[in-house]
Amino acid sequence: MEDPPLASLSLTHVHYVRCRMLLSGPHKAANPPSQNPNDPIAHACAFLALVPQALCITYATLIWSTREAEVGLMFAGQLACEALNWLLKRTIREERPSRTHSHPLQQPIFSLTLLQVLTGKGYGMPSSHAQFVSYFAVSLTLFLLLRHNPHAPNTSTTHIPTSTFERLALSVLVIAGAAAVAQSRIYLNYHTERQILVGCIIGAVFAVFWYLVTAYLRRSGWLDWVLDTSIAKFFRLRDLVVTEDLVDAGWERWQQRRSKRSEQKSR
Repeated sequence: MEDPPLASLSLTHVHYVRCRMLLSGPHKAANPPSQNPNDPIAHACAFLALVPQALCITYATLIWSTREAEVGLMFAGQLACEALNWLLKRTIREERPSRTHSHPLQQPIFSLTLLQVLTGKGYGMPSSHAQFVSYFAVSLTLFLLLRHNPHAPNTSTTHIPTSTFERLALSVLVIAGAAAVAQSRIYLNYHTERQILVGCIIGAVFAVFWYLVTAYLRRSGWLDWVLDTSIAKFFRLRDLVVTEDLVDAGWERWQQRRSKRSEQKSR
């Protein structure tokens, strides 16, 4: 009796090139993966494919640990962007790029056959990975350069405002990381260049749209109204990260406690 076939958790399952492959089909990728069976770039790209999952864990961790409204709003926009991607894929219905690779047959008279497979499940237009990281990168950039005000009046005595250069450097780093994730999808032949480009554009445009929506919620007082509700107070939701360094508040209390301990020991 044969063992039942094994299933794979597709949420974290990534195929990457480890055998000689020939790209084919109407949606052939423009830049085929390396033919090296031990290609380190393909291996790195496989890890880059897990960045969206890592970001979701980061979102959840920050929301629970900080209870910040800004983080929650950004994550809500991220989920809405994913829902839009799900809808667009099932509306456009463009297939992912296919590739042909050598596959041995059991019959002795044939040594090899060409098997055409689609990399990944579901449709490919637009790329969900590209749209995800594009939204994240643009949203964080808009927050760092436009919304965050590190020079606002602050009662903390240890507060050191983040310079414009530091915020700009972090924005460039995040955008470069998003570009690496998007490029990895082409390298692994999960998407065509056009599918990646469309995903990046949609993610960036949606990030700008969501920034304007949240700006309206702040300006109109809707966010303050939500934060005044009993359920928001129960979960201790707050909105401090726009003008304060969340690490600094805890650091100041820690320094004050250490100072008091030193004074008590010196007496």
